[in-house]
Amino acid sequence: MLLDRARAIVTGAASGLGRHFALELASAGATVAAGDINTQGLEELKAKAEGLAGRVLVAPLDVSQEPSVEAFVSEFSRKLGGINLLVNNAGILRDGLLAKNDGGWVRKLPSAQWKKVIDVNLTGSYLMTREVTADMLARNITDAVIINISSLSHSGNAGQSNYAASKAGLDACTRTWALELASSGIRVGGVAPGVVDTPILKHVSEQAKLSMLEKIPLRRFGISGEIWLAVKFIIECDYFTGRIIEVDGGLDF
Repeated sequence: MLLDRARAIVTGAASGLGRHFALELASAGATVAAGDINTQGLEELKAKAEGLAGRVLVAPLDVSQEPSVEAFVSEFSRKLGGINLLVNNAGILRDGLLAKNDGGWVRKLPSAQWKKVIDVNLTGSYLMTREVTADMLARNITDAVIINISSLSHSGNAGQSNYAASKAGLDACTRTWALELASSGIRVGGVAPGVVDTPILKHVSEQAKLSMLEKIPLRRFGISGEIWLAVKFIIECDYFTGRIIEVDGGLDF
């Protein structure tokens, strides 16, 4: 797919990777519908996109809520004449050990903390993909792409059982959806970043950051533009589907 032909939805677009993806797509001439629960961030994105070759439209979106997803996809499919690119980027961290002995008192990972991460990272991507795919099929749209933003944590990482489970599940869905949708001309791929310097790092302790840096052969965190290159490759390479690209500086948990 050529970037300037993309009619895209990007979730989690108010900051970090999502904002970068939306701006890169618009810079290349694409039309982007950007969704997030952070409405202030969306307005800042809209202002930043002014004057680019393409355009960025924004609206509130909570990917964990089915009515919000249905309304967002329906609205922007109508406005754009159908969607041919979806980037499932929305994600959150709520780290914690499964159970920990804290001075004689055993602290457990709250089920609400588990559920919130699964609801946003995994169920949110399922809801977005289901609605966009159904719309693509109804409109007979082919030459379409769905990209799931996973994480190197998909293979497991201490203190991230909820996050790791959500990303491993998303990887499995990526491969499954690729098999299901190939005959309809819809490709599905994933990108699994390592540690990237985005606002989500605010939820990670300085000690944890230093520990991760020691495990990265390149001895630095990634930047959004480096992850974008993998996303761009998947969009433009018509022979790519059903695989996850790891962009992690060689990090091995």
